[in-house]
Parts: sequence; C-alpha cells; structure tokens
Amino acid sequence: MVLLAILLVTLNIYPISMSRDLVFQSKQSSLSGKASVVASALTGLEYLTTDGVEQVLEMLEDLGVTRLIITDGEARILYDTNSENVGKFALFSEVCSALEGNDVFHSAYKNGAFGSSYAQPVMFRNNIIGVVYAYELDTEQAQLLENLNSNFVNISVLITVVFLVVSVLFSRAVTGRLQDIIRYLRTVGGGDYNTKLVVKGQDELSELAMEFNMFTERLKNTEVARKRFVSDASHELKTPLASIKLLTDSILQTENIDIPMTREFVGDIGEEADRLTRITEKLLDITRLESANEKPSELVDIKAVIIRALHMLHPLADKRGVDLQSTMDEGCLIRGNRDDIHQIVFNLLENALKYTNEGGFARVLLYCNEDDIVLIVEDNGIGIPEEDMPRIFERFYRVDKARSREAGGTGLGLSIVNETVRRLGGQVTVAARNQGGTRFTVTFTGRREVQ
Repeated sequence: MVLLAILLVTLNIYPISMSRDLVFQSKQSSLSGKASVVASALTGLEYLTTDGVEQVLEMLEDLGVTRLIITDGEARILYDTNSENVGKFALFSEVCSALEGNDVFHSAYKNGAFGSSYAQPVMFRNNIIGVVYAYELDTEQAQLLENLNSNFVNISVLITVVFLVVSVLFSRAVTGRLQDIIRYLRTVGGGDYNTKLVVKGQDELSELAMEFNMFTERLKNTEVARKRFVSDASHELKTPLASIKLLTDSILQTENIDIPMTREFVGDIGEEADRLTRITEKLLDITRLESANEKPSELVDIKAVIIRALHMLHPLADKRGVDLQSTMDEGCLIRGNRDDIHQIVFNLLENALKYTNEGGFARVLLYCNEDDIVLIVEDNGIGIPEEDMPRIFERFYRVDKARSREAGGTGLGLSIVNETVRRLGGQVTVAARNQGGTRFTVTFTGRREVQ
C-alpha cells in the first residue's frame, strides 16, 4: 500500500509539474520572440513618443498578446492596449528591471489560467530609451492541464479501487490457507499425527504444507518409537526387578535357611543387579548418542582402537574357547571420537564371541583405500535367522530371548552400534556367511583422513 501511495503521488505530481514547466518554457520563448520583434522595430527611433510608437505598431502584425505596453526611459506609458493608462507610469517590477538593462520573464498558474509577462529594454546606440512589456493570459492550455490532472485523478481512483478489491480477495485467499495451516498445527499439537494438511497450488504455502506433513510424519514415527522404547525398557527393567523381588521374598519367607542357600540367592540377586546396571548403562549410551551435544572430533587410528578392543576381549575369547583373529590395513584414519569407534568395534566383537560356540572363530577385518574405510566383524557362530535380520538394529530386539539373557545381552548393543555409525556418517549392514555365522560390515564412504 505504501508503494502504491508513492506511485499514485508520483503519477499525480510529476507529469503535471513537468507539463507546467513545459508551458512556462513555451510562454517564455513565445513572449520573448514577440517582444523582440517590437523592440527591434522601435530601435530605429532616437527617442520614443506616443505617435512614433503607434506608427511603428501599425506596420506590425497582430502579436496575439493579451496586453502590450510600451514605455519611455522613465517608465511613462506611451502605448497600452488599455488606452486609458497612456501617460501614466508603469511601475511594474518587470518594467523597472528592464530599464536597468535586463530581460525579465515571469509566469504563474493561478485560477485556472497561465499568466505570463515579458519585459525587454528598447536600445538606441547602447542607451535604453524605453521598455516593451507583453502580457498573455492563456486559459486554453490551462484547461488542457486541468483535464490532464483530472484524468490522472480518475486513473488513480480506479487503480486504488482495483488494488483494494484485489488485495481483499488475495488476503482472504492467503489468510484462508494460513488458517488451514494454523488449525492443522493445533490438531498436531493436540497429539493427532494422522492428520494431513492439504494446501492447493504450487507456491510457497504449498511447499510449507508439504514440509509440515513430512515433519508430522517424522513426529509420528518418533512418537511410535518412543512408546515402543518406553514399553520395551519397562519390560526389560521389570524382569530383573521381579527376579530380585522374588529372590528376596524367598529368603525372607524361608525359615531356618542355611548359609549355602542364602549365598546362592544373594548371588542370583547380584547377577540380576548387574543385569540392571548393564541395561541402565546402555540406555545412558543411547541418550548420549541422541543428545544434541557433539563431542570434539579428533583424528582416530581405527587399527589402534581395534587392537585395544582385542586386548580387552581376549579373556572372554579364551573363556569361551573361541579363536579371535584380525587382519588390518595401516593408516585407516577417520575424524571422530575415539570412544565412539571403540564402542562400535567392542560391541560387534563381543556379540560375535557370545554367540559363537567353542572351537569357532571371531574375526575382525579392516580395509581402506584413498577415500573409504571398511570394517568387517564376522564369526562362524549360531547365526541370525534371515527373517530377523531387518529388525536386529531395533532397540531391545533379540533373536533368541532366552539365549540372549543367558549371554547377558540387553538388546541394545546393535542399536547403539547403528546409531553411532550413523552419527559418524557411515552405514552398517548385516548378512549371513555362506559357511555359517554372521558378517557385520561397517562402511565409511569418503571419510578417510590423511595424517
């Protein structure tokens, strides 16, 4: 509206102002030419008299001016279109200035007419002997200017009306679509994530609606995952707590319980407490991974991390009778956090050891080229059924729950691995080995760093 106002003001002022200036220039040129004709005709006289001036003017054609005054050197009127003023003094400012040797022009637009005057000295041998004063009152061009001004006003009114009508229609269309978005946001804010926002068109509001729908879909998936996580976490925590409660009740309700049985019950309680500790630690790891706080990155030698993990897991491998093998390239560097890399390697190797029978092997392979790093952890253990492979990275998902509990698993390790690899810009996949067992492959594409 401000831009429109500026446009309309300019439309109504600038053309009219320019037209007036052009008329003023035209009047000055016209009156200057007519006064010059009279002054040139009078320069042949040594001095000006009424009779002499009239004789000269009779030889000239009609100049077409409203009023013509000719004075002598003392500003006494010798000739005037209004003959009653002959003999009087023309004390106009233009005449006085012309007697000083100046050509004077003045024009003004007033009361629907252009009033223009021009005064020029009459010279004889470089002496001023009189003044020619011409005045013109023009109503025709003034009327044209008035009509032009009126047309601009009418056009401005029409533009304003059209603009207001279009603005109202456009505002209703836009605000209506915005109201749809607001109602949609309120519905989603109330917890209904199944609502879809439909905004027709191909403009920014349509793109905004698409983004809102995608955002709502992500919220829906997040809410489903959250509810599933809470349910699974509650179930996982409830089982060891129920076992602890059952064991403590058994101790309290058994009379004359002997020391060996008490030690057995207390040992079982300790195992369940350890299990609770593991679950809690895994949940804290997941919370850390999902938090927005990023740890400072550093240049990590993956081979050094693997060697440390192998050293920590050798006692478990010896206990289970599993051969722990490794083949690693040198110089596989990645920018990240050393603890995150260690958690990936440790969790995958620990799983391989836990689910491999005595006499089997667990192997870690590390390859790298100019850009990519590939980490493979495989074993020839019990394997994972093909139908379970798409879900093994879900939280608390376990293929064989009884076997997992026996091995001390929480169902969170692979989920942590998947989330950690994703945060590092990589991808982890799982596949069955042809010779039996499982192969996990972690790929960091384009992430290799050079020291």
